Amino acid sequence: MLVLAIETSTPQTGVALGSEQGVLASATVSWARGHQEVLAPAVEHILGWAEVDLGQVAGVAVGLGPGLFTGLRVGVATARGLAQVLGLPVVGIGSLDVLAFGVRHTRSRIGAVIDGKRGEVFFSFYRPVPGGVARESDFAVGPPERLAAELAASRQETLLVGNGALLYRRQLEDSGTPVEFASISRAFPQAVSLLELAVPRFQREETSRADDVVPHYVRRSDAEINWSRRARIA
Repeated sequence: MLVLAIETSTPQTGVALGSEQGVLASATVSWARGHQEVLAPAVEHILGWAEVDLGQVAGVAVGLGPGLFTGLRVGVATARGLAQVLGLPVVGIGSLDVLAFGVRHTRSRIGAVIDGKRGEVFFSFYRPVPGGVARESDFAVGPPERLAAELAASRQETLLVGNGALLYRRQLEDSGTPVEFASISRAFPQAVSLLELAVPRFQREETSRADDVVPHYVRRSDAEINWSRRARIA
């Protein structure tokens, strides 16, 4: 079955098209004007490159975050809209899970870390298992010092992956525990990894209805925080 994968939890917009037989087409775009401007054209382009009509797509996979609020909103809304219009099942997968899956061949514990802006990171820890990774902690958000403290407390050799790890590399290297950093090519969750994770779930019919797919925001949006502050002042 053909699956369209959409990942927009970071400043990067990623789309991929494929099946259990492999990836047919993929595209990655980073543009200052945001996901809303590039997502639909990116989907259109990969369908054209693969010579596939949208009606041939049998399922939609989407990264659920945690990540940047606007990007998640655009990606999830697009996935839900396509699924509703075409009557398709949806598979939603955590974006930190997707990020960790990209370095699944390591023997070390994995720390997936996405820059959350505001001086914070989204993060979670994983262990490699045959064929993938298993999450060992809930999704969390906090300053890099909190992540460094958790690394120090664990005393485990850890491979850190993601743009949040690269951004705060100096603080994380000072945690006192052995850490390595994945390359810049793994800085963002990849739509191809999302596709690879999602296809088996479609085959097992572990899917959701469009209305049931919601993002993992983890924290409140800027608008909610500002509203709360104004309410306290009033």
